[in-house]
Amino acid sequence: MTSHPPHAAQPAAPSAPARLSLISDGALTSRLAALAFRVISLALILTGLIRITGVFTAEPTWGALRYYTVLSNLLCLVWVVLLIVRTLRDIAETGPRGFSTPSARWSGTVMMAITVTFLVYLIVLVPATFQQEGDYVPFSLTDNLIHIITPILLILDWLLFVPKGRLRWTDPLLWTLLPYAYLVYAISYGTSGGEFAGGVNYAYPFLDFARHGVGGVALWIVVLTIALVGVGYVYIVLDRLLARAFRGRP
Repeated sequence: MTSHPPHAAQPAAPSAPARLSLISDGALTSRLAALAFRVISLALILTGLIRITGVFTAEPTWGALRYYTVLSNLLCLVWVVLLIVRTLRDIAETGPRGFSTPSARWSGTVMMAITVTFLVYLIVLVPATFQQEGDYVPFSLTDNLIHIITPILLILDWLLFVPKGRLRWTDPLLWTLLPYAYLVYAISYGTSGGEFAGGVNYAYPFLDFARHGVGGVALWIVVLTIALVGVGYVYIVLDRLLARAFRGRP
């Protein structure tokens, strides 16, 4: 009769989680993929800013820096630079697997700041071009870069590489602080005689007090606030769902 060791080692069966090791907490854990995506994002955001400001031309358009669109793109530029630096540091210190985001909540803040640019352009500014006289044509390469491509890049970065479940239910309300800070500046500057373009004292058509009146501008701001806070809560719900879907997976 042949005896068998009581604890004979058995061949290890392939574990299902091993196939999921590239995703955890609702985000990819490949820092190399994150680095490549962020470097490409940096190049595209920088291209848009160079084109809108004409910084390398004989006569740069520094007045572009008065617009929320350009300021929010600058914010994204700085954030992506920070992400790249953090990703490179993490790869050098702990390897190519893991998350490289200084703060998931700040990532959400920047994402929402540029989402404002994206939605206001599509919902307010583009329709306005068909109602007002002028030679402006929407969806040019520069417009697409700063109004559409940059927002999509930041949203994708959050979706793909930022761990989920970190956002708070109060965050969409806090995210309004950046757009509101800009509104205070834009209204103060315009009503005190400052010009955003030749003879134009408002940054965006819905801030035109001469056309809409105080009540009309206030109504625009309230409607846009409700819409954007609603979009913010879509992000929060998505954050929760992704965190729950991938909870406990390596």
